[in-house]
Formats: sequence, structure tokens, C-alpha cells
Amino acid sequence: MLKAGIVGLPNVGKSTLFNALVANAKAEAANFPFCTIEPNVGTVTVPDERLEVLAKVGNSAQIVPTRMEFVDIAGLVKGASKGEGLGNQFLANIRTCNAIAHVVRCFEDENILHVENSIDPVRDIEIINLELALSDLAQVDRRIDRSRKGARAGDADAKLELATLEKVREALDLGKPARSLDLSDEELGAIEFLQLLTLKPTIYAANVSESDLATGNAFVERVRAIAEAEKAEVIIVSAQVESELVELSAEERQDFLESLGVSEGGLKSLIRATYHLLGLRTYFTVGPKEARAWTIHAGMSAPQAAGVIHSDFERAFIRAETVAFDDLVATGSMTAAKEKGLVRSEGKEYIVKEGDVILFRTSA
Repeated sequence: MLKAGIVGLPNVGKSTLFNALVANAKAEAANFPFCTIEPNVGTVTVPDERLEVLAKVGNSAQIVPTRMEFVDIAGLVKGASKGEGLGNQFLANIRTCNAIAHVVRCFEDENILHVENSIDPVRDIEIINLELALSDLAQVDRRIDRSRKGARAGDADAKLELATLEKVREALDLGKPARSLDLSDEELGAIEFLQLLTLKPTIYAANVSESDLATGNAFVERVRAIAEAEKAEVIIVSAQVESELVELSAEERQDFLESLGVSEGGLKSLIRATYHLLGLRTYFTVGPKEARAWTIHAGMSAPQAAGVIHSDFERAFIRAETVAFDDLVATGSMTAAKEKGLVRSEGKEYIVKEGDVILFRTSA
């Protein structure tokens, strides 16, 4: 399962957000730095309103959503790349994640300490990004020395690795993350093993107070400016609100959100955005037993998607009877969709699309 690491400075709301994410998580959300040392890991349901609609169409007995994993990583501080504040350990935890959810404090509260003694999201982002870049730079420099020897000996793989690393080092020297480079699949493959921190796709979670959830604030706009330059996304969340929502019933939750001027908390948006940031997509199966969401990587073929259900399905794949979600809902049933010619018989070369509803035919 792919996972996203929740990172940020101490006391920006990471653990509070994590607790809300996994509802029953045990991460300690205390008001002092380094309250989280070992990374907490939790799987979360990916919100998808389409499942309930499909369950009605298929008269399904149960709904099975897809899930993804989040990791709550302890707060980084200045000097983390040099080991400050247990930095080496924390950076290693980030390195094993597939994407980064960077929580930025965008609220003022004199009762909650800030390690820099003031609220400045731009400075906070720069501190984290600099530490990630310095860690990458040290790793790249060490690897360049090694790959240069192989390149001199005529090793083609070493030459590609060296050329790619030099591109990355140039970007890092200019203060740009490795993900800002337009690297080819071949180049990415050459340095994938390094698990570079600044190469990981990143989303910014602007953590605001309850009163700013609907509209954001000036702090959020500063985060947007940085994200826009990086071609990253910003999601407004309120860890305070999310921690309160966990304790409420579904009806109370909706009333509370409406009183704040929003239809849903930012947490659902963050989960969905991170899911897509990881390059994940969803297809569905539906029947009397269950309506179920399945996670695949964007670009997967029909046999590969079948293999997500069971490896035997990929080996024994014959065809995929496929209909778009909207078409199935509009017609009301698979039978009606077939009568209107909306159900397609797709072969091994078919690339599964987001929201496809599929019935796999196999020889098994």
C-alpha cells in the first residue's frame, strides 16, 4: 500500500490531524516539540460518494471503500539534515513514504507554542524544504562520486545516473526541489533507489482555525503563492474542527459543518487529493453482495486491474465488460446499459479509466 508522510515543524497540528484521519489513532497531540518520535501509521478510507450510488443501483448488501496509508512523522526543525532534533531519524521516515502532506500552521493561538515564536507560513515552509534539500544534496554528492567512476569505465547505466544526478544537483543548488525538473521515466528510474525527499510529490495542508475554514486567510494565500510556484496543491483544513468532528454523530457533524459555512471538512479533500497525488485511481465492481472500490495506478491495463482483485484473474484474463459510472447510473442497471450499447467488451490492451465499473471474464 502506498503511503503519504505528514510532515511539518513541531506544533503545527500534524498529530491532531493524524488522529482525526484515522479516528482511533493513538498519536499523542501534546503541546511541546518532539511529542511524536516513532512514526504512527494508519490506514484511512478514501471518501467516495459514488459507492453509495452504485450500491443502490446494484442492490448491494454492503459497501467496501478503498483505503490508503498515512504516516505521522515527528516535527522537523532547523538543522534536521545535520541531525538536530533527531533529524536523521525523522528524515529517514520521510524517505520511505511515497508522497508528502506538508502541514503548515496558518492560525494564531497564544496557548499553542511555535518553535520559532511567531506565525510565518513562508518561513516555516522554507525551513522544511531547506532541510529536505540539504539532505538530498548530501546524498546526491556522495552518489555522484561513485557513479562517475562507473561512467568513466564506460558503464551505460552509470552514465545515465551521473547525468541525472548532475541535473538534480544543479536544481538543488538553485534552491529548487528535484520534482521541479522535467525528468524522463528513464532518468527517474536511474535514481529511484535514492528515494530523494525533494522528488516526492507534495501537497500543502494549510491548518487554519475554525473561523477560517470556509474562506481561508492571509496566511493561506502566502502558502498558495509558494505552492503555485511549485505547481503543488493547497488544501485548507482545520485540525481543531476535525478533532471535534470525530466525536460527533453523522447528523451532528453535518450541522456543525453547515454552521461553519462548509459542506465537508478539509480532511476528506486532503485524503482525495493525496490519493490522486500518489497516482492512484479507482474502478468499481458491483453486485448483490457488495459495491466495492479498487485502487489501481493510473495507466494500468485491464488485466493488471483484474490482478488487483486476485493474481489468478490477471493470468486468466479474457475480457472486461466495462461501463462508465455515469452511464450506469443514468440507465439504472447493467442490463439497461447493455441494451443502450453502453457496456463495452474490452481486451488486454484496454487502459482502465477512473470510475469504470467492470465485470471481469476469466478462464479460471
